[in-house]
Amino acid sequence: MSGEFRRRGVIETADAVRRGQLRAVDVLEECLETLATKNPAINAFIMMRAEAARDEAEAVDRRVARGEDPGPLAGVPFGVKDIEDITGLPTTQGSLLLKDAPPAKRDSIHVERLRAAGAIAVGKTNICEFGIDASTYNRLWGVTRNPWNLELTPGGSSGGSSAAVAAGIVPLATATDGSGSTREPAAFTGLVGLKPSHARIPKVDGFANWSVHGALTHSVADTARYLDTVAGPDDRDRQSLPAPGLRYEDVIETLDVAGLRAVWSADLGYAVVEPEVVEVARRAAERLIEAAGLRELHQDFRPVNAQNALGIVMITKARDDMTLAGLLPARFSDLGRQFQYWLEKGKDIGPAEVVAAWAKVRQLEQDIAGFFLGADLLLTPATACVPYKADAMMPEVIDGRDASESGPEPFGFLANVAWNPSISIPAGLTKAGLPVGLQIIVRRHRDDIALRLARIMELSQPWGFPWEQHR
Repeated sequence: MSGEFRRRGVIETADAVRRGQLRAVDVLEECLETLATKNPAINAFIMMRAEAARDEAEAVDRRVARGEDPGPLAGVPFGVKDIEDITGLPTTQGSLLLKDAPPAKRDSIHVERLRAAGAIAVGKTNICEFGIDASTYNRLWGVTRNPWNLELTPGGSSGGSSAAVAAGIVPLATATDGSGSTREPAAFTGLVGLKPSHARIPKVDGFANWSVHGALTHSVADTARYLDTVAGPDDRDRQSLPAPGLRYEDVIETLDVAGLRAVWSADLGYAVVEPEVVEVARRAAERLIEAAGLRELHQDFRPVNAQNALGIVMITKARDDMTLAGLLPARFSDLGRQFQYWLEKGKDIGPAEVVAAWAKVRQLEQDIAGFFLGADLLLTPATACVPYKADAMMPEVIDGRDASESGPEPFGFLANVAWNPSISIPAGLTKAGLPVGLQIIVRRHRDDIALRLARIMELSQPWGFPWEQHR
């Protein structure tokens, strides 16, 4: 039986448990066995709740035995990114500053909904410090490594989650995305990473205006079931959207997208991108356009580059919050080198620069709005490069060129700023055998179109399970 559970995704596992063909306790034990074997090398999981998970799995099996339906995610083991709360475990956000954080007293809304649907939380997955980096390493929990190549990063900030799913430890792990932190890890590990419409999933207190919840899975169908489970309003988040009025798991098989107007961009006019990444992503875009019956518009979309403007907004807020809390300058030395680097760069940034940065962000909002007046979707590479060294700072040189104005994630933040849904799906492999992602950005609130397009791509070129490709 060893290995059989790992080959099942979310839907296969949940439906088999609901029918009584699998026991949730057996699924969990297989997960824990795999975790014990694989986690030491990749450091995806950093905190465990094995006994509580066993109790919950037994409760699922008892419900099935009574003829009850435990929920659409019955018995599915999952990981929780260490930036959101689950009862009984601390939320450290990968920082020594929160090393002694007390255990959470309640779940985030996101985790609460997953567990109510029968999913079994195994533990916490690693992140970069405070979720602001494109790789996953920190001084508290160490380096998380990519199952495709242990020398490389699985991305960030949801790198622990992407590594856990790509290694076959769990079929689902939570993610968050403030400027690409679900989609870049998906691209770096050969997974599906959805950044849903802003407020499609209610957010926990304190999440930034651009951040959303999400998840990493192996398949589009699994992602659709996940979204059906967690989407919908909650009064604790005044921005949360009404119920979508459809079932994503159904529409990914039936929605008519033929004739939608698609624009491909290799660099948005400002990004430094590795040529092979462009090549692999472009071929995938061409396959999608043909398979979905899209109409390609050959236009040069060049929005304002707000990469550094976003950085100014984010790092000055972090600096000011930490200063008000008494953490800076007293505990500057406890921060990791990437965070220290940004704080040093931003130490002299004042109100005038922040106002100018916000103006550039607002301009990007208008540029994207203007784009969607004449097009229905934007296709780009998901990242500017393939995975880089696991413990390296964000590269400022890509393909031998200065990438300090664009970085490794120059495409993702567009959807965050404008609140559009966006998804990264496997596009193919480089000659060295590393995964590349294709990003699809669609109109606001049209998560159904993003998922349908991704599903068409998946059916036209199945990508399977990552470990089958690189074992």
